[in-house]
Amino acid sequence: MDAFHAWMMAQRQLVTPGTTIAKALDYSLKRWTALSRYLDDGALPIDNNQAENRIRPWAIGRSNWLFAGSQRSGERAAALMSLIQSAKVNGHDPYAYLKDVLERLPTQKMSQIGELLPHNWVTLRNL
Repeated sequence: MDAFHAWMMAQRQLVTPGTTIAKALDYSLKRWTALSRYLDDGALPIDNNQAENRIRPWAIGRSNWLFAGSQRSGERAAALMSLIQSAKVNGHDPYAYLKDVLERLPTQKMSQIGELLPHNWVTLRNL
């Protein structure tokens, strides 16, 4: 990595400022500490592909969600998507989670509504 860093510094001196390659080298060199952090801690991944892959569907759909119909519709869609993703993060099948919650919601006491949140949810069959 030291040799690679030295090579990048040398290459930066050879390229014209403002070019695409100069911008790429400047970007990497300014973030060198963060880019090479994984060398100091073996538990850190070399890349962030896992995080990128998890947020990709939301980044791709972002422009589509601008056309939810109204502010209220957009807020409802955002709430539903948040519930689905939270269910996934907590290890639940989103369909099973939503089905169970929607069936229990009409009879759920308001004081116990927090039990239906994904991080607290326990299916009736597991009780």
